[in-house]
Amino acid sequence: MATATGQRIDALDEAQLLRTIDRWLEKEVRPIVRKYDHDDLYPAELVEQMKELGLFGATISPEYGGLGLPAATYAKLVMQISSAWMAITGIFNSHLMLALAIEKFGTPMQKARWLPKLASGQIRGGLALTEPDAGTDLQGIRMTARADGGDYVINGTKTWISNGVEGSCFALLVKTDPQADPRYKGMSLFIAPKQAGLHVGRKLEKLGYKSIDSAELVFEDYRVPKDHLIGEAEGQGFFQATGGLELGRINVAARGVGIAEEALRLATQYAQLRKPFGKPICEHQAIQLKLGEMVTRARAARLLTLDAAAAFDRGERCDLEAGMAKFHASEAALENSIEAMRIHGAYGYSKEYDVERLYRDAPLTCIGEGTNEMQRIVISRQWIKRNPA
Repeated sequence: MATATGQRIDALDEAQLLRTIDRWLEKEVRPIVRKYDHDDLYPAELVEQMKELGLFGATISPEYGGLGLPAATYAKLVMQISSAWMAITGIFNSHLMLALAIEKFGTPMQKARWLPKLASGQIRGGLALTEPDAGTDLQGIRMTARADGGDYVINGTKTWISNGVEGSCFALLVKTDPQADPRYKGMSLFIAPKQAGLHVGRKLEKLGYKSIDSAELVFEDYRVPKDHLIGEAEGQGFFQATGGLELGRINVAARGVGIAEEALRLATQYAQLRKPFGKPICEHQAIQLKLGEMVTRARAARLLTLDAAAAFDRGERCDLEAGMAKFHASEAALENSIEAMRIHGAYGYSKEYDVERLYRDAPLTCIGEGTNEMQRIVISRQWIKRNPA
């Protein structure tokens, strides 16, 4: 199995990696997830363990100290972790999107300087793209970077930034030419470490996706050297920022698979143990219909996600495949979590069971990396392009 950059992993090595992750989840993650989720506590100890497991370098090339995992292996890893606790995948995935931007578009000096520290987890961070008035429409951002001698001076606000509180460095999308037409030609992407001029506005409270911090970042006369401009060329930021969307959508799809499969597992287990009217509820046709749909949704989501990952690893354009995977897997997560709650009845609504957490976490997958409304448009357009009359 090879990545688009030529990295390979043996099937036995992949199996061993996934077994190691499974043991870690059973020993360290599952016993604490309920408390940490309910109290919205940052899992600092797990983060240190994730460093040791190499998760912060999962997709970074080995020459920079990473694991260099193919997208298919990475997707399986994210599915596995998400089945135990989806939120913690965001701690390293957003970080890996920062690393991907540097490895894919950075200069040799930028790669040598930043990637080893990102791979080890010494530096941790994420993507700073979204603004209060610009989400899906990235070309609508207002943050500016003005050249000043050998530096750039940056002003503006970002919001909904994963790892915004606990992270230390971000891929920051700005306007270096606010008057450019078309707008994307005036956009640039910077490596922005935390320093003077950058402060965390506030941590944003959320329905689910607890324990990972989502925050506002405020930049006021924030000054960085010109060698922090990724690729050291202005006007490339839009394509650099969106260049990781295919892998990002495969990641979100994998999260959806993990939630959908865990909801199915919990519902299947409960349906065999709950015995009203003298027999397990899994023998009642109403519950059988729900389980039949749930297992089909989960299986289709997994296959679509692995299909997209395989296309990515072959180096093919896969916005259609990644869009289908993200759309279906996230909807599968949402539907399966709701059906699992219904099968559990009142217990599914209780904080003493994990089903309610899946129900709160699942909607994020329908929003992140492009809303599902946008995914359907992308899917349709790419399908038409590939199938001209």
